[in-house]
Amino acid sequence: MNKDDRSLGEVHSSVAIPNAKGWRRILAFLGPAYLVSVGYMDPGNWATDIAGGSAFGYQLIWVLLMSNLMAVLLQSLSARLGIVRGLDLAQASRHTYPPVVNIPLYLMAEVAIAACDLAEVIGMAIGLNLLFGLPVFWGVLISGLDTLLILFLMNKGMRLMEVFIVSIVTLIGLAFLIEMFIVEPVAADVLKGLVPTALSNEALYIAIGIIGATVMPHNLYLHSSLVQTRRFERTPKGMREAIRFNLFDTTIALNIAFFVNAAILILAAAAFHSAGHFDVAEIDQAHELLGELFGSLAPALFAIALIGAGQSSTITGTLAGQIVMEGYLDLRIRPWLRRLITRLIAIIPAVVCIYLFGDDSLGQLLVFSQVVLSLQLGFAVIPLIHFTSDKMRMGEFAIKPWVRVLAWATAAIIVVLNAQLVVQEITGWLATPGPHVPWVKYLVVPLGILAALLLLYISARPFFAMPRPVRHHIDANVPEINVQPQMMPKRVCIAVEFSKQDEKIINAAIAQGGLDAQYILVHVTESAAARYLGALTGDREAVDDENNLANYAAKLNIAGYKAHSVVGHGNPVVAIATIVNHSEADLLVMGSHGHRGLKDLLFGATVDAVRHRVKVPVLVVK
Repeated sequence: MNKDDRSLGEVHSSVAIPNAKGWRRILAFLGPAYLVSVGYMDPGNWATDIAGGSAFGYQLIWVLLMSNLMAVLLQSLSARLGIVRGLDLAQASRHTYPPVVNIPLYLMAEVAIAACDLAEVIGMAIGLNLLFGLPVFWGVLISGLDTLLILFLMNKGMRLMEVFIVSIVTLIGLAFLIEMFIVEPVAADVLKGLVPTALSNEALYIAIGIIGATVMPHNLYLHSSLVQTRRFERTPKGMREAIRFNLFDTTIALNIAFFVNAAILILAAAAFHSAGHFDVAEIDQAHELLGELFGSLAPALFAIALIGAGQSSTITGTLAGQIVMEGYLDLRIRPWLRRLITRLIAIIPAVVCIYLFGDDSLGQLLVFSQVVLSLQLGFAVIPLIHFTSDKMRMGEFAIKPWVRVLAWATAAIIVVLNAQLVVQEITGWLATPGPHVPWVKYLVVPLGILAALLLLYISARPFFAMPRPVRHHIDANVPEINVQPQMMPKRVCIAVEFSKQDEKIINAAIAQGGLDAQYILVHVTESAAARYLGALTGDREAVDDENNLANYAAKLNIAGYKAHSVVGHGNPVVAIATIVNHSEADLLVMGSHGHRGLKDLLFGATVDAVRHRVKVPVLVVK
């Protein structure tokens, strides 16, 4: 497995853009924002919207609108980063900050993803319970199986996944459109909710939950990766077009998400708050009250939309988990295992809460998960603003001063509201006697101080420090190869991994084939993009792999050997075996991975698996 310092490149340049003009060209760019948008209408949003609508009526609609405007701005910055630099937010962070800063940022990103996935697991389980009567506990466990759906969609390609997501979003939108006709909200009262008002303590908690549920940190990582699926011309003109069309895509998708969220809040305000039910904080409670107030159709539509929201938004969390791990740590494990880990991190807290506190605790856990998301936002938003403002790396595509002002104002609002909430909660905990006080004093308060210092560092560092040099996936100084001529004609495939071991592998191969052999140099690009887009992958990692493999072949040719290169994509076992069998080689030479046991489970036992798939002898070089 390749462990180079170069970023993964993800899904850059993988879906062809037609030469046609007009709507056909625009439609080719549309799609990434819809995958992102499902995260803006997941069950966590439902919990905060229902709680806000039932407690405060239409008063918090302006918070939704403000959150949506923030989301459009930040997601457009995320798309710009991916389009111009060919890096996602996690990769850009790894290339910018030292490990002592990157590791905490990675851990916080993982916490945000776990909180997001927790909301999806709980929402899916509650939806199954409301529609089919399945116990919530079993619904939580069953939710782990939807990783199989993700793997299926991944194998079928990005376009099918986008069609699936758009279909689910359409289902949710239609369900709430019908709900609006059923509850008949007063339009004048809805419009009044768009006017900003002061927030009480409880309203502030819900408002921050709404912001966290709407402007999700993991979506910033996800969007900067997904925009790279489009194969556009990497010229100033091509990038300008990509930025323009992705802004169009983002605006449409996130406004659809806004209308869905507003519909949920309006539903809660019109159905519950106006009827005197001010404390509806549980999704199942809202479902039951809808049945009492409006008959059987309204709760059935509510449950169907909830299942759709939980199922679709789980894709964003699992994809983001893979992107964050690979981007921050340059660590790749098998995709099914990565997604299973993400899902288990979410399932375990839900199961523990159900066991200790019963099903009634899930609504509060949903709202809390969204507050956790909001608390992580500053650690993703501030680096994103710095990266897209960097004229050295973004060039003419660095954001304009007025956009920078809006972005920093957005970050300030998020950070100030979160700081206010943290101080308010910690003060309340310390003021209440009990065994929790020492934990708050000696654990929560120090962690809060460390988090504040980290936030201050990533905010101020670019203004006072010289930028670190941009690192590439493959070092320009690839290892020198000391060829040793032999005279044994063969057709030999050589699997290389761009490491110091390559010299041994290639020398072992030419020792078998000599000057008369044909050598096929093979390397497999294993990025997330390559795994589900295959040969369509044209991201930066794939391009670097192809160039460096061609460089190896050129060195062999200069030395008098006949060599050419073939780059595979995705699963290394399948790709290597396919290339070897199609090339009609009579020998495969490859290096051993140097690990066994648990590492085989995590990273894969490539040599052993390849050996059973090829029809020729395999020479393993240690």
